[in-house]
Amino acid sequence: MPTLVLKPGREKALLRRHPWIFSGAVARVQGHPGPGETVTVVDAQGRFLAQAAYSPQSQIRARVWTFRQDEVIGPAWFRQRLQNALALRAAALPPDDTGRRLVFAEADGLPGFIADRYGDTVVVQFLSAGAEFWRGTILDALRDLVPAAHYYERSEGEARRLEGLPPRRGPLLGTPPPPERVPIREGGLTFTVDVQHGHKTGFYLDQRPNRALVRAWARDRRVLDVFAYTGGFSVNALAGGAAQVTALDASADALALAAAHVRLNALPADRFTPLEGNAFQVLRAFVQQGRTFDLIVLDPPKFASRAAQVPKAARGYKDINRLAFLLLAPGGVLFTFSCSGALERDLFQKIVADAALDAGRSGHILADLGQGPDHPIPLAYPEARYLKGLLVWVGDGLRAGRADANPPAPPG
Repeated sequence: MPTLVLKPGREKALLRRHPWIFSGAVARVQGHPGPGETVTVVDAQGRFLAQAAYSPQSQIRARVWTFRQDEVIGPAWFRQRLQNALALRAAALPPDDTGRRLVFAEADGLPGFIADRYGDTVVVQFLSAGAEFWRGTILDALRDLVPAAHYYERSEGEARRLEGLPPRRGPLLGTPPPPERVPIREGGLTFTVDVQHGHKTGFYLDQRPNRALVRAWARDRRVLDVFAYTGGFSVNALAGGAAQVTALDASADALALAAAHVRLNALPADRFTPLEGNAFQVLRAFVQQGRTFDLIVLDPPKFASRAAQVPKAARGYKDINRLAFLLLAPGGVLFTFSCSGALERDLFQKIVADAALDAGRSGHILADLGQGPDHPIPLAYPEARYLKGLLVWVGDGLRAGRADANPPAPPG
């Protein structure tokens, strides 16, 4: 087996069971591994550290399969890893929810491989050289463990490009394409998912617990759902008894699907207003018009994919949160999120605090928010905790010179 020899002192992350080996940590490569082939990783003294998938074009030069020397990376090994991932979801998720992430890449010990289930359709992504190398083996095992009418591939985007891999999209292994809209159930509500063209694999499965929390807080509140996409938060707010919901998104097609979800769940359409537009521009116009809301959800797309993009992203997050604070009535609540993995949680909280200060508002954090249990976070791999959020109760404000009342207890 080819061998990756690390520079002196660069084995510390692996000894802590972190699964990435960066190019700068590699002293030399013994042998001639191709993209995705398994290599042995040793320290500068030749001591075994891990078995990993080699990726010659990526800054992440290798991704660890196992820290054990006696394991054989092959069909039986992949089947066991998939079984472990499926067992976790079976234990952690409501059985009636038919949309779920089945495999979460490094978090499940399968770097670069993602699988999401939407009813009778499974959508997969092979995003690393190692996952691509073993794609046939992984698919055979998953299809055996998870029978489904449709298997569809969405292997595309920046992660795959950085691995030197071309994009792939389409039905797999002879299965027919999935229907244009795939129905799922979540929390007693029905949604339809465009797995062929929607964002990510079609639906933001990671926001499951936060949608439920919005539903619990929405009763009798005027709700503004910003970056609403297909209405996951909006529908939950209406189901929770919101007085009025405005769903703001730049995509007319996404808003049309959000409106369809309102009708599909027999929710009051007269309380739902879809609004197409640029979020920053529309929120500024609302401020100028003196509009106010009692609950605002900010769930923007990723502003920073890499550390170099964080300063610019921070300005965007601060601006959108400042506008939200200006639009919230006293006693209102803000659900604010960032899915930028490069933006650290503490920095995100500081950005939100600075935004409140600039808006002349004060607030209390009632909950730290994150992804659902089908997106687990290994203790040794904090990068898996990419989704960060805050539930903030907003008081009367700082400039008015009044002390805030105590924030309320969570509903229910």
